[in-house]
Amino acid sequence: MIDRATATLAYPNPRQRDGSFSKDRRYMKLLLIGSGGREHALAWALAKSPKLTKLYAAPGNAGIAEIADLTDLNVSDHDAVIGFCRAKQIDLVVVGPEAPLVAGIVDDLEAAGIKAFGPSRAAAQLEGSKAFTKGVCDDAAIPTAGYGRFADCDAALSYVRDQGAPIVVKADGLAAGKGVVVAMTIGEAEDAVKACFEGSFGDAGAEVVIEEFLQGEEASFFVLSDGTHALPLATAQDHKRAYDGDEGPNTGGMGAYSPAPVLTGDLVTRVMDQIVNPTIKTLADRGTPFKGVLYAGLMITAAGPKLIEYNTRFGDPECQVLMLRLKSDLLELMQRSVEGTLATANADWSHESALTVVMAANGYPAAYEKGTEIRGLEKIGSETLEVFHAGTKREDERLLANGGRVLNVTALGDTVRDAKARAYAAVGQIDWPEGFCRNDIGWRAVEREVAEGTGDE
Repeated sequence: MIDRATATLAYPNPRQRDGSFSKDRRYMKLLLIGSGGREHALAWALAKSPKLTKLYAAPGNAGIAEIADLTDLNVSDHDAVIGFCRAKQIDLVVVGPEAPLVAGIVDDLEAAGIKAFGPSRAAAQLEGSKAFTKGVCDDAAIPTAGYGRFADCDAALSYVRDQGAPIVVKADGLAAGKGVVVAMTIGEAEDAVKACFEGSFGDAGAEVVIEEFLQGEEASFFVLSDGTHALPLATAQDHKRAYDGDEGPNTGGMGAYSPAPVLTGDLVTRVMDQIVNPTIKTLADRGTPFKGVLYAGLMITAAGPKLIEYNTRFGDPECQVLMLRLKSDLLELMQRSVEGTLATANADWSHESALTVVMAANGYPAAYEKGTEIRGLEKIGSETLEVFHAGTKREDERLLANGGRVLNVTALGDTVRDAKARAYAAVGQIDWPEGFCRNDIGWRAVEREVAEGTGDE
């Protein structure tokens, strides 16, 4: 567990010559909300900060339990979370997943005088409503796909038939990463529209956004914002489809790597100038400044980068590769985001590549079995490899699968090819017959490295 009760013995005295306390040497108690691989990666990175004295997680998982105290708080009960924070004297709450952000947990914590890392309910609508994001794009002239917005099934179907296929159908609200259908035929698009309005995604599908199909290569770009200033973080690419060759249904993500070679320095500058900074300014001008992580899903087209969607938190599994590459103190960066001082901050990154392979329960993203035993993790471990837990729990000494996506085997390497080899070598040491993974994570980057002579054939 992280518990530096004698922190002042291990680190320099925080008191300054003038008798004040420097924020840079303040020791902190944190509550991390979430239970996935993203949250394990965040806990792992936060635990390295010399500022941290105690880390709690709600609800956490078996991996997070190795570095934090778990609590069974109901995070949808904001009064209970506030009560816990007051009882434990929590200095900062770090919100991992999107649902609590869209539900306004940051607003309620801050109203109670408790600092929280993440956007307000209003700013989190960038993820909570695709139609809201399209409106921001319209106001700020942000390059994105053409679209139509519909609350009526017949009108949506008529639009699909007029536009033709391929076309993209999206449930407007949160659908756990599964509310998007890239329809290659009119029939597929019609089925997707009907599924939304028939309740397949609950309230998230009460309205749909239908978009132009963009041709190009997808990539993810992450920044931190303090409401007025955006600090670029890093790039990544993930793999949404369940099976090799980008086949099968969409998932929450089956693997990722960072950096994304397709996002060159020039393209990053364009993304900041044409997409991210106009978004931050527009929200600030509306009186709903964005604080926290802004994750831009991009399509790199022949005409340049276009925004596909925004997420208002770290991606999962992209967070896992980012945290393995991050050299800066994550807790300090989060503090600066909350306090509005990112203009003078820098984020340092390893020049190495990182790649993560998601191990999921057989049947995912459809029905899958829980409670199967995982063995062999004790054989794995090095300075360049981490296994981040997602859907896991412990019963006595047994590690059990407790979700769809279960483990994230994450490695560093000089190239994506090197990182891929190390990650899959570790996957081979894990004894879990009831699980599966894709075998081709990183294939685009490896092909590019081979073509450019930076990877071996």
